[in-house]
Amino acid sequence: MGSSERQRELRRRRHRKQKMAHLKRRAEKASVSEKAQLAEKIRRLTPGAPEIIERLGLVER
Repeated sequence: MGSSERQRELRRRRHRKQKMAHLKRRAEKASVSEKAQLAEKIRRLTPGAPEIIERLGLVER
């Protein structure tokens, strides 16, 4: 039997948190073109992307 919707939601949230931590570490050392790529990945990853991109100082298109 599959897991409940709540468990799937929690798993997605935890994975998104891990992924964001990884992207934040990469953003600290990134060049301008890499920052644009990271911003695009963050946009696809989470609905709160504009605030996160602004907070990290990544380039807006």
